[in-house]
Amino acid sequence: MGRARAKADLPTKICPVCDRPFTWRKKWEACWDDVKYCSERCRRRRTQSH
Repeated sequence: MGRARAKADLPTKICPVCDRPFTWRKKWEACWDDVKYCSERCRRRRTQSH
C-alpha cells in the first residue's frame, strides 16, 4: 500500500466564480480534468456572476 500524499503536493485549480484555489479530492479522481468549480454553490452561481 502506498503512502498518502501531503496536501501541499496535490494539484489545485482556481474557481472561476469565487476566484479561490481548491485542491484535488479523491471523489474527483476520475474526472479532475472536467472539474471547474470548487463547490455546488459556485456551480449553481456560475450563470449569475459570469
